[in-house]
Amino acid sequence: MHKKQGAQRLNKGKRLLGGAMLALLSAGAMAQQKTLYVGMNGGDMERAFTQHVFPDFEKANNVKIVVVPGTSTDVLAKAQAYKDNPQMHVMFLDDGIMARAISMGLCEQLNDDPVLKELYPTALMKDRMAAGIDIGMTGIGYNTRLFQKNGWTPPTSWLDLADPKYKGKVVFQSASGSTFGLHGFLMFNRIEGGNDQNYEPGFKKWPSTIGPNVLEYIPNSAKLAEMIQSDEAAIFPLTPTAIARLKKRDIPVEYAQPKEGSVILMVGECVIAKNSEPELAQKLALYLLSAKAQAKALEMGGHFPSNKNVQAPADNAESLKRFQGYMANAKILDWDQINAARPAFNARWNRTVER
Repeated sequence: MHKKQGAQRLNKGKRLLGGAMLALLSAGAMAQQKTLYVGMNGGDMERAFTQHVFPDFEKANNVKIVVVPGTSTDVLAKAQAYKDNPQMHVMFLDDGIMARAISMGLCEQLNDDPVLKELYPTALMKDRMAAGIDIGMTGIGYNTRLFQKNGWTPPTSWLDLADPKYKGKVVFQSASGSTFGLHGFLMFNRIEGGNDQNYEPGFKKWPSTIGPNVLEYIPNSAKLAEMIQSDEAAIFPLTPTAIARLKKRDIPVEYAQPKEGSVILMVGECVIAKNSEPELAQKLALYLLSAKAQAKALEMGGHFPSNKNVQAPADNAESLKRFQGYMANAKILDWDQINAARPAFNARWNRTVER
């Protein structure tokens, strides 16, 4: 009897010791787990990445990825505020704002890696300081119900915004506050003979062409859905992704690719300079450029890939094929020139166009 009790006590002791060892090992593993902070847009993008894109990398590298949500401007401000002691490791920014971040010394060069050769050439920013993870483009959106009712054919050119039949039916985002509006103006300016340094042709011709057709200059695209539903808006600058989201809400819209080309609108990523985990941050940034990561971002979040090797699932195949067609003549802007002239441009736009 005593022997049996002794054996039970011994086994219980072993179990307790084994449990304690497991707890210690588990605590050790937890202690070794690192955390990477990624600044990016909240909402749909954050959900797609945290639920479907980040987990494989987290498991493979025993790391926890925490999103710091905000607009590109918010994320840039945070990176700038902590420039000497970064609180984030990687950040996602719209391409124009990314160009500013690079010029401010907030990004470090991406490691040279075979995955970079899989990207569209427009996706790799100057000197490998950043790369696109989500590529879109601004073209023309139009109200299919209004077009059908009036017997209008779908638009084919940026100059269609100046067609007198659309008088009072063009809605334009403010070029001083919205990327869509800025893109629309810059393409009109190029058609009129200007470039990303010389805006004179666009400003000169606007009052006698597109200007008289504009019903309202809106600060961003938030109000657009309501204006389409009420048939106030017939034609406007917009992206295929934004159009797809409106269509999911049964709003009568379609995208048209202008013959002069759409304008690349890219969300880029960069590894933040002087961050506390440079190797792991580089590894994450390169993983996010891979076909595997971007296929999930496309399938689960509708983010068009910068990696040419992405194979779309069946329900995304048609939209990916259309997107690849749009890329054929999409235009890329010189953001260094645009950002240098932006304060003067904004002041002139607000004074002469939206006055």
